[in-house]
Amino acid sequence: MIAVRKLPARYAPIVMPFVLSILMTAVVSVISTLRSLGATPAFLATWPGAWALSWLVAFPTLLMVLPLVRRIVAYLVAAPPGR
Repeated sequence: MIAVRKLPARYAPIVMPFVLSILMTAVVSVISTLRSLGATPAFLATWPGAWALSWLVAFPTLLMVLPLVRRIVAYLVAAPPGR
């Protein structure tokens, strides 16, 4: 088994939107590129560029809007008991 050195907990506010942006942009760009081009050889040539561009926009956007999203969620969701 390969031992993976974990990042310190202080990096979680950057790592979470980083991973989320990678996964979400991959899924959304696959769907939109398939819808636009269909399952053709052009899809395989086009999708990586579409994904990269969408990720370049999504990651910094997530970093900027995450504090606002947390406030909105705190407004809409009751705090757990004991807080």
